[in-house]
Amino acid sequence: MFEILKSFESKYGHLKKKGLTIEGLAMVDPKKKKHVIKISRPLIFDNRLLPKRFEGLDIKTNIKLNDDMPKEFKVDRTKADWFKTQYIWAPERFEKFVNRCEKEIKEQLNAPELSKNEILDALCFGNYEEHKTKSKKLILEGKLPAYREN
Repeated sequence: MFEILKSFESKYGHLKKKGLTIEGLAMVDPKKKKHVIKISRPLIFDNRLLPKRFEGLDIKTNIKLNDDMPKEFKVDRTKADWFKTQYIWAPERFEKFVNRCEKEIKEQLNAPELSKNEILDALCFGNYEEHKTKSKKLILEGKLPAYREN
């Protein structure tokens, strides 16, 4: 399994310059002995450059949260159950962020030719429409809170 991680690092290690951190292997299901490759990245990162799976392992991505998150993604995380009332990765947050900062995002990604939809795909886990559809389904099932303004 470490060979898979080493192979992943050799193939995608160049993305460290763009803020990617390869955290290593992690077990997410001890009963099924399911492992993943854990990575983290900044909010502004082109996720289309990363696979969802690599050599049989899922890629588990965390976004590096920090104090200077854009206002669209600022939620009050001081309460233990904040995630029950606010979904930080709501599609509407990405849309508002891209609408407000499209030029700056293009500059940070070093991709001035990107369309608004391509930026949304880049920021939003590689496929914005897929994320939006999945989010709506989870909201209807009561597994995610509906979006509301901060």
